[in-house]
Amino acid sequence: MTQASGTKLGLQENAGQFWLLVLVNGFVGSMVGLERSVIPEFAETVFGINGHTALLSFIVAFGLAKSGANLAMGRLATKYTRKQQLLIGWLFALPVPWLLLYAGSWWWVIIANLLLGINQGLSWSATVVMKIDLVGEKNRGLAMGINEFAGYLAVGVVAFLAGYIASTTGDVTKAFAPGIGFSIAGLLLTVFLVRDTHSHVQAETKQTSIPLLHNIWKDTTWRHGNLGSVTLNGFVNNLNDGILWGLLPVLLSTKGYTLTETGLLAGTYPVVWGLGQLVTGKLGDVLCKKQLLSIGMLIQGVAIGLLIFAGSYPILVAALVILGAGTALVYPNFLSVVAENTHPSQRPQSLGIFRFWRDFGYVAGAVTAGVFSDLFGLQTVILGTAILTVGAGLLSEYRMCCTQKLLWHSRECGTKLVKAN
Repeated sequence: MTQASGTKLGLQENAGQFWLLVLVNGFVGSMVGLERSVIPEFAETVFGINGHTALLSFIVAFGLAKSGANLAMGRLATKYTRKQQLLIGWLFALPVPWLLLYAGSWWWVIIANLLLGINQGLSWSATVVMKIDLVGEKNRGLAMGINEFAGYLAVGVVAFLAGYIASTTGDVTKAFAPGIGFSIAGLLLTVFLVRDTHSHVQAETKQTSIPLLHNIWKDTTWRHGNLGSVTLNGFVNNLNDGILWGLLPVLLSTKGYTLTETGLLAGTYPVVWGLGQLVTGKLGDVLCKKQLLSIGMLIQGVAIGLLIFAGSYPILVAALVILGAGTALVYPNFLSVVAENTHPSQRPQSLGIFRFWRDFGYVAGAVTAGVFSDLFGLQTVILGTAILTVGAGLLSEYRMCCTQKLLWHSRECGTKLVKAN
């Protein structure tokens, strides 16, 4: 789609920059994957930490920093360009692998995760917003699916790589060394090749019919039927992810699996999550996102519950594949729903607020898992997580509406939602 200014919106029209940003987001995801499977082993062998509450403190630090950075990203969007925010995010990533490699105490790990959270909040958010800017309305779901695919595929692959390095070398600390290359590569690509998308925002603003939100914070957090439901589901999704991030390796260890097997299993879920989004993002461009979100959350809940009763390796793999598939259904469509319900000028703020609450789920999940797993055991926490996830899916089915005529749709209430605000 060509505008009067000469700026083109669309995936094909901006293919070079789009795929460059996909690569950059792959490096962003790789930084998180470093810790995904080896932190419990790292904490126990290096620092003698095995209590769930102490162990999950690193996820609390990460979640607080990331959610805060997401919120700040929306505010910074009024002062700084998307590229500048992406660059700042990478600067925060540079010290992370060095802190983990030479950690003298557990506090070094906490500081590393604070910096990593800021990196993820700024850099991942920037790549999301920039891709939305580039593609316009058409194929937005596909664009978000590709973005999240790249990020979470990298999380899963690097989680396995880290587990493999730790197992083969006998030194879990060495698993963090690849992070040096990931952070430098992401920084250099951003500095020399990424271009800002300001002109694309101006082009879409001239043609959009989406009204302004009356109160961006209230509407995104709860009041708007679609935005509020997506925010709640995002919070619950990352709550269960935060719980599994910290407790899945512990659960697998209690079942007698080796560090290599744990790395493979821990990586299975985000790999399926990542790959699945290539399909589920595009589905959001064709089907009603309401059903995709509610079904995805229900599938997640069932899969999490299945983890408790999985008595063999194949059943565990199946449960984690199902969990990844359910997460893939919801994750790119979270972002697409926010994008299609917000004016281009308000989109960074609304996405920042959504991502703030979504990633605050990591904090809530880590605190809840740490406290209650020590008190009541792993199985109780995992079962409660499954029930909560199913409940969030049912609520979105009740409250959300399709905003346009689609192949599979329920009530059309996009206009009513705007008027209700």
